[in-house]
Amino acid sequence: MDITRPPLSEAATELLARSDAEIVAATLASAPGETLVHAHLAALRAGAAVVQARGRPGGRPAPRSVWEMVAAISPALAPWAAYFADNATARAAVEAGRAHDVDSSRAERALAAAEDFADAVRAELGVGAAPQGRLALRAS
Repeated sequence: MDITRPPLSEAATELLARSDAEIVAATLASAPGETLVHAHLAALRAGAAVVQARGRPGGRPAPRSVWEMVAAISPALAPWAAYFADNATARAAVEAGRAHDVDSSRAERALAAAEDFADAVRAELGVGAAPQGRLALRAS
């Protein structure tokens, strides 16, 4: 039986496009801290696309982080959510001016993880792969 999924909302599609743009920015970044921040933002936007497409999990009135919501909505993405939740402190450190806390190896791992997570999100949502080279930036 072939189950056809409804198309993604404009908001979810926009979040995926913004994720792609952050991956491009991470790739072009000149410093490891900058790469890590853009990679983390790319993953955050991809995670937000999941929440946008699937809805917030119910049962708990308190606000949740995107990572908690992604793990609750899609158990298959839970390991990714845990990885990025753990790396949120590194992003905060860079944004607070402690970029020296991030070396190039860690930044490269974060970028690779963000790219893989964005691909996993697309698979989870049943949408095609990211535009080749992820340079499908809109002029608007």
